[in-house]
Amino acid sequence: MRMMLRFSIPAEKGNQAIKDGSLGRTLDSILKKFKPEAAYFCPTGGKRGGMIFFDLAEGTTIVEVVEPLFSNLNAEVELVPVMNSDDLHKGIAKVAS
Repeated sequence: MRMMLRFSIPAEKGNQAIKDGSLGRTLDSILKKFKPEAAYFCPTGGKRGGMIFFDLAEGTTIVEVVEPLFSNLNAEVELVPVMNSDDLHKGIAKVAS
């Protein structure tokens, strides 16, 4: 299932994580491990943040994805199932029939 991982990092922890290198290491490890379809980074709610779109093969993977953000960056994390336009059209076709 395609998921969107949305996260934000408190300013103080983000400043520290930039200085000690843990911000880059944490994000790189997530990107390497889960090979996302897309990843975007931006300010959100006045904090450092981003969105990572990836395939969630099984529910137990959730811990592997979010735990580094919690433990290394004190991030707020939200996981949302999402669809691309092809998925949407397939779903509409199923409902319409």
